[in-house]
Amino acid sequence: MWMMIIKLILTYFATVTFGVLINVPRRGLNAGGIISTLGFLAYLLCLQAGAGIAIANLIGALLIGVLSMQAARWLKMPVINFNIPSMVPFVPGGQAYQMVKNFALGDNAEAMSYFLQVAEIAGAIAFGFLLAELFNRLQAKVMLKLSNEWRREHRNNPKL
Repeated sequence: MWMMIIKLILTYFATVTFGVLINVPRRGLNAGGIISTLGFLAYLLCLQAGAGIAIANLIGALLIGVLSMQAARWLKMPVINFNIPSMVPFVPGGQAYQMVKNFALGDNAEAMSYFLQVAEIAGAIAFGFLLAELFNRLQAKVMLKLSNEWRREHRNNPKL
């Protein structure tokens, strides 16, 4: 339990630090750190539940995508200010390093294994962002429909 809490705290600091490095405005740093921490928590919980690494990355990226779009609306900032720093814990850098190292050493079978892991993780992250965009567009359509119906129902109400 303590290791998970330490990982979440370090995820928050890594995200905020990366946000500073890429010049995210100050008012978006805290939100980006919280979004990243929640996404990484979902990732860790999926791994503990026995889901594969691809499903865990998909769920984490989906949560980050949805929360980033909500934070962008709330703080009136571009979504990319939240998406890019929040993805820092999900980047398969270790697998990519091992892939290149094994290719350089001539161990092509091991390198291909790492290459497939990198491709799987990257694909899961991309698909998670795609599903987040779909979810947010669906939410916008539902909210627009509900607001139009509410206006029609209450247009003759003098108190409103």
